[in-house]
Amino acid sequence: MNKPRIIRDYTKVSEEIKEQIKLVYPRGFKQHLISFSGQNGTKYTGLPLETEESFLIIKMSKVDAIAIVQKDDDFDDDGILKEEIKSDYEDKYEDVEYLSEHNENDDNDLG
Repeated sequence: MNKPRIIRDYTKVSEEIKEQIKLVYPRGFKQHLISFSGQNGTKYTGLPLETEESFLIIKMSKVDAIAIVQKDDDFDDDGILKEEIKSDYEDKYEDVEYLSEHNENDDNDLG
């Protein structure tokens, strides 16, 4: 089964997806950005997130990725998701299957 590829601006994704992104990338986003081309051939960068239903690409630049983490109170001063927040989100999304493998393999780089 091919999953649909969905491209969204970070500002247009739901709060649930934003929280799940934090669980997948608890040490920041910038080092996980990928490059892709839009339908018109324009080059973009985005953060990949594969869910059970789709393959999301959350459009953001490296500057955006850094600013999002710096402004978010869920992250500490080093850009790492706070343990109490991570625990709360893990409990909240414990039934979301695709997150369980990310939680087991939490080896994301700092950034």
